[in-house]
Amino acid sequence: MIKAGLVSFLIIIALCHFSCKKYYSVESSVVINELLPVNYTIATDQDGEYDDWIEMYNTAPVSLDLSGYYLSDSKNDLSKWQIPTGTFISANSYLIIWADTDTTQIGLHTNFKLSSAGEKVLFVNPDLSIIDKVEYGAQTLEIAYARNPDGSDSFVWQTPTFNASNNISK
Repeated sequence: MIKAGLVSFLIIIALCHFSCKKYYSVESSVVINELLPVNYTIATDQDGEYDDWIEMYNTAPVSLDLSGYYLSDSKNDLSKWQIPTGTFISANSYLIIWADTDTTQIGLHTNFKLSSAGEKVLFVNPDLSIIDKVEYGAQTLEIAYARNPDGSDSFVWQTPTFNASNNISK
């Protein structure tokens, strides 16, 4: 009797382990976390150039594949720049994408720049549904438009936190 109870208990634990795991998706876990539309001194790409950048943030405790997703600055062209195959964002981490039109450079470089006059940036899934949208106003200084805290719905203009947490005092 005790043996049968133990076996039943172990079966229930095993079933729960496989069926109760939380499913994490790009759509529910990855956001545009920070934008820097004016970059003169903050951070350089691999070629030493100070370019505009977009920081993505993965809120999930697992790595996620961004292959085939898109970034755009136009609602009329949601598939403007496709994230290359093999692009992963680590668990609870950041991924920098350069918005500089230098698509021939090594790394992640979009075919559009961020406008210092203000605009929108869209994160779009392979089915061309908008996952995340950020609209920001005109900017002339090296100030980032960032979610604070990371991954939240609250955006503020703040000191850039390139590839790091935005959770700083406002």
